[in-house]
Formats: sequence, structure tokens, C-alpha cells
Amino acid sequence: MPEQLTIASHKGQYLVRFEAQLAWMRAWLDAEPHCLVDTLVARLHAEALRPILAHPRTILIEATESNKSIERIVEVMRQLIEQKLRRDHVLIAIGGGIIQDITCFAASTLLRGVPWKFVPTTLLAQADSCIGSKSSVNLGTAKNMLGTFYPPREVAIDGRFLATLEERDMRSGIGEIIKVHAIESAAAFDRLAQDYERLTAEPALLRSYIEAALTIKQRFIEADEFDTGIRNVFNYGHSFGHAIESATEFAVPHGIAVTMGMEIANHVAAQRGLLPWAQHARMRALLKRNYRGFERRPIPLERVSAALLKDKKNTSAQLVLILPGGADAVVRRTPVDNDATFRGQLAMALGQLYS
Repeated sequence: MPEQLTIASHKGQYLVRFEAQLAWMRAWLDAEPHCLVDTLVARLHAEALRPILAHPRTILIEATESNKSIERIVEVMRQLIEQKLRRDHVLIAIGGGIIQDITCFAASTLLRGVPWKFVPTTLLAQADSCIGSKSSVNLGTAKNMLGTFYPPREVAIDGRFLATLEERDMRSGIGEIIKVHAIESAAAFDRLAQDYERLTAEPALLRSYIEAALTIKQRFIEADEFDTGIRNVFNYGHSFGHAIESATEFAVPHGIAVTMGMEIANHVAAQRGLLPWAQHARMRALLKRNYRGFERRPIPLERVSAALLKDKKNTSAQLVLILPGGADAVVRRTPVDNDATFRGQLAMALGQLYS
């Protein structure tokens, strides 16, 4: 496995390094940093992160959806300005996707752009969101309505942080790994299904799937960094998944909601004759294993439908969904009329989550 990946972006190349024992820390602390750190990570890794936490320009942020709102991010920006942030300084994000979004958005807008680096501490961030340039910020109750494309200068992936994650957070990250492998091919998905039960017990195996997921994603983001074409398929499971997050007031972790969203997308595709039912059944076994337990939480149809209409890709008349199709379950962009037929299919798909 490579020790690093080199990602091409509109801002130039950046490195994703696979490192251990906080090898990144000393060099990064020499670069006039302003550190934005997840409060939970700071507590769990207080001794290891002592030089960061003792730094006078470190800001602790609770990783909640409400803190990913534009109103709360403005407060973080104000603190950075009070710290006398300059364009030759660097922001360092240490945390999961929420800390990443806050830091990336702030870096891309403050002083018309300052560099930032990222230490992803969740499996979801290590295997998916750490590359791709996107920031996504909430506006009121509307999820991810604001954002920018602004890649980091460097990413350091350190497996030590995964050891303190709860099972639900591990399954959340695995949900994104499942999504990427489903996009890659039926064979890649089936291979992951065979290894699923070993992922959390074998760090080397998990590391290989993190690297595989990033390598697959790399091809798409380098071909379509600004998400106007082929990269759209990475929203597989996300329209429905975001709607589930909203409908449950974020009680379902993101990657698990995406897993449920993939199951809903597959069921809708099968009902519409796009996906053979045999392919739906083939994929369902793995998806159910990853969202097990969360299907018992009520997911109101009306709230899911309302949340779908807030998706920036959709209108009141038509939804732009990512659905699998054909004998190989190839994932593709599929416009769907938001009519009574679709709403009935959505109701059936939601209902079968419980079966």
C-alpha cells in the first residue's frame, strides 16, 4: 500500500499521507498555525495532542450540526481574526467532517483564502471526505446549502484516532466505504461484503479499504472537481440519507443514514424497473448489516419527502436522484418526477427498511 497519495486540484497538488504516532505534528506546528480541534478528540487524546492543545491559537469546537451553521461559523471566524490571522498562516483542522467543513469554509473565505491542513480523526473523514475540496455548511434547517471548493494543502491520516471511535461511528465510516465500492463495481462491492465482519477487528485490512476508497474517489474528483458531471454519482444514497438525517433530527449518523439511503435508492430503482430485484437482494444483505438497529427508529414519510425538496439538486416537480440500474447495478444520475407514483415507491422503500 502506498504511504501517500497525490491529489490534483484547481489549486495544485496536495498530499494525503498515511502516518502514525503524530508524525505530522512537529512540522505543522512550525507553520504559524491556528488549530481548530474537535472537543471530543481533544479530551480523548489530550496527552498525545498536548503541544496542539497548549498552543495559544487553538480553538476547541464541539462537532455538532448546529455548529456547522453559518451563524456559528461566523463566531469562529471572529476568533481567528482576533488571533491576527494572516494570509501566510495556516489553519489546521483536527476532527471529523464537521470540523473539516468549518475549517475549509473559513479558510476559503477569510482574507480571500488562507491555506489549511487536515487531520481526519473519524473513519468517515479518513475514507471519504478528506479529499475532494468541498465544504458544506448549513443555513438554518437547510443542510449543506452553503459551501465552497477549496482543497487542503495536506492531509495526514493516522489510524490511532480510530481506536477511540464508538461502533456507530465506525459503521458510519464503513457506510461511505460501501458506497464507494458500490460505485466502483459489483465485484468490488461483493469483495467488501465478504470482508465486512473483519474490518473493525483487523486494522491492516481496514487501512487497505481506506486507501482503496480514496483511490477510487480520486479518479472521479480529478475528472470532475466541481461536481458538474461524473462526480455526481458520489451522491448515491445521499439524497435519501440527508433526508433521513433531517427527519430524525440527526439521530442517525451520517454514514449509516447513507447506507439506509442506498437501500432506499435500490428499492425505488427496482420498483421502477431500472434494477433487477436479484441485484437489489444481492446488495441488501450488506446494507442491512451496516444499518442494523437504526431501522427501528421511526422515519416519518412526510418529513423525508419535505427534506428531499430542500436538496439543492431538486425542484418541487422533479428530483435528481442517483440510482443503480442494469444487471451490474451501475450507479447513474436519474431524474425522477416527484409525482404520486414516486411518493408511493418511496413509502414502500421506507417501509421495507423495517422488514
